[in-house]
Amino acid sequence: MSQEIKIEIARKILDSHNIAITSHLRPDGDSIYTSLALAEIIDLLGKKVEIVNCDPLPFPFKEFPETQRIRIGQINPQGLDLVILLECADVSRSGQTGINHLPKINIDHHYSNSPYADLNWIDPSASAVGEMVYELLEPLQVNITPRMAEFLYSAIFSDTGSFQFSNTTSRSFYICHQLVEAGANPNLIADKILNNNSPAKIRLLGRVLSSLTLNPSGNIAVLVMWQKDLEEFGIKEIDLEDITTLARSIKGVEMVIFFKEMQTGEFRVSLRSKGRANSALAAEYFGGGGHMHAAGFTVKGNLKELYSEIISTVENLMFSSSLKS
Repeated sequence: MSQEIKIEIARKILDSHNIAITSHLRPDGDSIYTSLALAEIIDLLGKKVEIVNCDPLPFPFKEFPETQRIRIGQINPQGLDLVILLECADVSRSGQTGINHLPKINIDHHYSNSPYADLNWIDPSASAVGEMVYELLEPLQVNITPRMAEFLYSAIFSDTGSFQFSNTTSRSFYICHQLVEAGANPNLIADKILNNNSPAKIRLLGRVLSSLTLNPSGNIAVLVMWQKDLEEFGIKEIDLEDITTLARSIKGVEMVIFFKEMQTGEFRVSLRSKGRANSALAAEYFGGGGHMHAAGFTVKGNLKELYSEIISTVENLMFSSSLKS
């Protein structure tokens, strides 16, 4: 089935002339760099292609010259004959509102995806959509360029947490080996993605880390960030996702709960876990979703009231095999 869907997707791309690529709200390194790689591939096929994301790019990706190709806003459907959606569980996840009537390809490595497109390739065994798009090169009969290799390596590097997360597999390393052979430079990519923090961000990290608390068992770490902190340091909320990696590195911690105030009375809650602790189950309980080790949801209310309720619920669900009713 996997090879068959890849051939069908390749055929659809080859039969199309004017293509748009988009990805999920709050784009990440995987969706950003996979979009750029796919656009390069489609360029070589002689097609017209545009990358359009609804949400702005997070730091540091917005600082890199190659990402200037990505337009922020809504896709103009006029003249389009195909839209490719990356990592979107449904069309609404892209934030695009004028594409429902257009032919669509859905490429995703999250299991929580509803097959909504004309062609749906969903592969939860892939560490990143960067892996999946790499596997389109053969059916599209495109020879990889060093620039494509750099983009796809960056995508996989980002979504595996620089090869630290549990989604890292032998397939990830095999594909990255091929990408290095094709011209990707691991050292330069790692330095670019990991070592571009601003002094303001590091100061804000210190502020947020000072809120750290542990549950009595010591296996859940909790962090809180307020809008006033973001405003003081001039940092966007999405640029702070990596702080959970620091908290998750604490000995004995298996789950990190990160409360981020979006506006008065509304919090975005990020869950990051390791080992057997399941972030996705807890997030789904509160109407969100994600991976086993990276998920999130949004809640409204008073933090003092939400705090104990959410921690208690996460404690009960983090080792469950299925959601409790």
